[in-house]
Amino acid sequence: MEIRRAVPGDIPGLIHLLHQVLEVHHEGRPDLFKTNCTKYTPAELETLLADETKPVFAAFDEAGQILGHAFCMIEEYAGDNVQTDRRTLYIDDICVDEKARKQHVGSALYAHVLGYARSIGCYNVTLKVWECNPGACAFYQAMGMKPYKTGMETIL
Repeated sequence: MEIRRAVPGDIPGLIHLLHQVLEVHHEGRPDLFKTNCTKYTPAELETLLADETKPVFAAFDEAGQILGHAFCMIEEYAGDNVQTDRRTLYIDDICVDEKARKQHVGSALYAHVLGYARSIGCYNVTLKVWECNPGACAFYQAMGMKPYKTGMETIL
């Protein structure tokens, strides 16, 4: 398996994975998530892939087929009245193709993200996970992540 920065030629595979992520969220929260669309358009992905502060990593099999992705964002906190100065790597989206699950693709992607975060001097790696996705919650906990903030809602 190869893990590298995604390039514009990877956009069709990224779109395929983004559809899978959205469907998981739509099934869990159809009141919030649409179906049959993606978080980013191909044009938006092209712009995103060129942004050094938003690295996108992708895992590939020996045949060059995309197995998974991790969309990241470098966040800088400085001069806040109450929070310490720090650099964080936020995982905006992570997905392993449904056909490649249980093959350690996710853990390899996550380890790659951690290594990258360390290499650029990050204090931590963060993400948000929807409660309607218990498989993702379990995966992140298995990777050693711990909750640090909780979001709550009342539906009116």
